[in-house]
Amino acid sequence: MGSSLIFKEKDMAHPIIHAKSSAKKFGGKWEEYIDIHNWFDETKGWYGHSNHRMFRHHSEGIFEMEKIFGSHFTNSDGKIVYTRYVGEQHVKEDCYNHLPSAKEWLMALESKERPVWMMRTLELNVD
Repeated sequence: MGSSLIFKEKDMAHPIIHAKSSAKKFGGKWEEYIDIHNWFDETKGWYGHSNHRMFRHHSEGIFEMEKIFGSHFTNSDGKIVYTRYVGEQHVKEDCYNHLPSAKEWLMALESKERPVWMMRTLELNVD
């Protein structure tokens, strides 16, 4: 029996949790996805706050990731996985199912009232 990992509102998911979520969604092994998720969350080292997401957790960041990792790969299950979809999954998990643009991040950071996508994450159950 596998244990169930859950992260909620104020938690920041570790890249391994995102990678396990990718394997659950797209097939294959979590190790096949970890480099992409590490890239998105590398900015935690620059700014140790959930606002680290402003640097890459947006539509433009996903396209930048695709330039680095390529448009697709074949996982160990023999399935073609589009890296853009993996990036969208990561951002949506961290931004409450929203895919913001870089402009939305800038506007939200300057706003007195923060949008819910900036303050909440999706609950993930990863076995």
